[in-house]
Amino acid sequence: MALCGVGLSPSFESFEVVCVGGNLSTRRVRPSLMRAIGKSSDWKRRPCLGVRCSSLKLDGNAQTDISVPVEEESGHVIKFKMSDFKVLDRVSVGLGGRAGEVVFEAIVKDTDSPLYNTQVVLRRLTSVRAQRRGKRAIEVLKKLARRRLMYHSYSMQVHGYISSAISSGRSSFTLVHGYHGSFSLRHWLQQSDWLPTLEATLALDKESVRRVGDDTVGGSAVSRQLRMIRILMRDLLIGVNYLHSHGLAHTELRLENVHISPVDRHIKVGILGNAADFYDDSPNCGTADNNMDRRQMMIAFDMRCLGFMMAKMVLRELMDPLIFTKFKSFLTKGNDPSCLREFLLQILHRNSSSGNAGLQILDRNWGAGWNLLSLLLATEPSKRVSCLDALTHPFLCGPRWRVVPSIDIIRWGLGSTALRISEEYIYGQPQRSRLSHFIELMEMLNPNSRPKNWLELLPGKWRLLYCTGRHIGLTFRQPPEQVLIGHVHLTVSRVSKLNTSLLFASNIGFTVMIGQDWPHDKAGVDGKLQVNSLFRLMAGRRLYLKEEEKLSNPSNTRDAFAQKLSGRKWRKALPFKESPSSLPVAKLVSSGIDEVTMNLGDPLSKSINSATNVVQEVRTQVPPEMFDLSKLVCGTYVDSRLLVIRGVNGSALLFTRSCLDESCK
Repeated sequence: MALCGVGLSPSFESFEVVCVGGNLSTRRVRPSLMRAIGKSSDWKRRPCLGVRCSSLKLDGNAQTDISVPVEEESGHVIKFKMSDFKVLDRVSVGLGGRAGEVVFEAIVKDTDSPLYNTQVVLRRLTSVRAQRRGKRAIEVLKKLARRRLMYHSYSMQVHGYISSAISSGRSSFTLVHGYHGSFSLRHWLQQSDWLPTLEATLALDKESVRRVGDDTVGGSAVSRQLRMIRILMRDLLIGVNYLHSHGLAHTELRLENVHISPVDRHIKVGILGNAADFYDDSPNCGTADNNMDRRQMMIAFDMRCLGFMMAKMVLRELMDPLIFTKFKSFLTKGNDPSCLREFLLQILHRNSSSGNAGLQILDRNWGAGWNLLSLLLATEPSKRVSCLDALTHPFLCGPRWRVVPSIDIIRWGLGSTALRISEEYIYGQPQRSRLSHFIELMEMLNPNSRPKNWLELLPGKWRLLYCTGRHIGLTFRQPPEQVLIGHVHLTVSRVSKLNTSLLFASNIGFTVMIGQDWPHDKAGVDGKLQVNSLFRLMAGRRLYLKEEEKLSNPSNTRDAFAQKLSGRKWRKALPFKESPSSLPVAKLVSSGIDEVTMNLGDPLSKSINSATNVVQEVRTQVPPEMFDLSKLVCGTYVDSRLLVIRGVNGSALLFTRSCLDESCK
C-alpha cells in the first residue's frame, strides 16, 4: 500500500511527508507546516534539509522480524505484525512526530486481537535515540502494570510494538499506542473557541464538576475557565503523582505531549518514553543520600514543568513565544516567582487585573492562584510543592470543599487583598480601614522578624503601593505646577557584608503637566527626584501603649482591631489569643540624608521658580517618609513579595518587590 508519513529520516537530511485529511481534527500537510509537525532542535545544525515523498510498501508478509530486547511478549505488551493493521490516509495534527519518528494512524483488523476494530497510532522509530524512547515506554508499561487502571486513566496507553528489518539492513521499531483524540492540549488552547469546545468534549455535568469541589455548571467566562483549569490541573497532578509514587519522573511534561481523551475524560501524560527512575541500581550509584537528592531534583523538575503548563493554561498571552521567553527569562535571572504578578502586569501593559480573564483567575480567592504558581516555579528545588500538596491547595479546590489554609496561605491572602485594594485607587473610609486592618494582621504574622532575615530579604527594588497617612491629590487644589506622580520606588542595597549598614534610595518619577487642560491631557515634562540615605539595621520592638490610647480615644481603631482578632475567623490563624503589647521589628537608625537630586526636562529646568514649585508639589503629594528618609524608623513586615515600613508618625508604607533587572521586561 502506498503511503506518505510525517517525520525525519534517520540521517536528518530529509523528511517524509504524510497525506492528511481535511476535516476538523486533521489537516493537509504542506512543506510550510513541517516545522510545526516534525519539530526538532537538531534541524538548524544540518544545512541539507529537503522534502521527499516516498512510497512505503507496508506489506506485513514481506517483513522479517529482528531480535530486540523488548520482544518478551507478556499479557501487557503485544508483539504485532504490520498485516494486523489497516493504515489510514490521515494523521491528526496533535500527533506530530519528533526527530526520527514517522507517525501513522491505523485500525486493528486482526479479528483475533482484543483490540479488533480499535483506532491506534503507529509511531515508527527509525533513529537509535527514538528507538530507545520506544523501548523505554514498554519497560515503563511493565513496571506500572500492577496498577493498570491508573496507567490507562492517566497515561497514553502503549499496546505493543512491531519489530522488523528494512531493505537497507537497518532495524525498524514501531510503537503501537492508543489514540486519544486529534489535538494535544496545546492545540486545544490555540483554538479561538477552546473553552466551549473542550467543555463539550469532556461532557461536563454536575457529576464532573463535583470532582473539583464545584456544584454548578456554566456561569461567567472567568468561572468556567477556572473550573476547566481545576479539572485539567487536578488530572495532571494525579497522573504525575502516580508516576512519582512508582519511582519514576516524567521529564517531558509539555502541552504538546499531553492529550485529552473524550472517552474516559482524563488527561493522558504521554507515552512515557523518557521516564527516568529515581533510584539508580548500578554499582556506581553512590550512597542513599545521593539517590534521595536525585529523587528530589527529578520531582522538582516535573513540578516546574507543571508550573509552566499551568501558567500557559491560565494566561493565554504566554502562548506567544516572545512573551513566554520574557516570562522564562524572569525566572532564570533569579527573580523570586512570588513577584510574578508585578512582572506580568508590566509585560502585559496593564495597571491592574481588570479586563484580563487569566489575571482575574489568579487573583481570586485571595490570590491563591499566584501562590500555587510561585510554589510550582520556586527557585530552590527543595521549596517546590509536591503533587499531593498541590492537590489540596485552595486554588484547585472548589467552593464545596472546606480547605483549612496554612498560615502561609493566610499570610499570602492578606497581602494579596491589600495589594488589590491599593490598585483600586478609591481610598474612602471603608477601604482605608480595611487596608489598615490587613497591614496590622500582616505585621502580627511577620515570618521574618530577626535582623538576619531582614538583611537577606530587604535588599532590592520596592514599589510603593499605599501609605496609611494623609493623601493629597490635585482634585480640589490649584497648585502653581500640576504634577502627576508616577511610580515611587525604594531601592535598598547593602553597603558591606561585614556590617548591617544599608543604603536607601528613594526614586520618585513624575510628570509636570503644562496648560489648563491637564484633567484630560496628562502629557507634559517628565522629571525624577532621588533621595539617598544611609541606615543601620538593629533589632527592636514596637510597643502598643494601650493606656494612652484609651485616654486619648476610647473608641479607637485599636479596640476594633482587637475585637476583630477575637472572632472565630482569625482565632485559628493567629499564634496568640489577644492583641500583643509589643512585636519584634527591624529598627532603622538613620545617618542623615546624604544627597537629594532632581532631573527635570526643558523648559522647566531653566526656571528656578518652576523647579522650586515642582519640588514643593512633589513633597505635598508623596508621603513625607519618601522625601525625608530619616523619618523611617522600623520595618514591621517583610517577605519575598511585600514590605511594610513604619514612619516616625506611626503611618505604614506598603511596598511590593519590583523587577530589579529592567532588561527582563
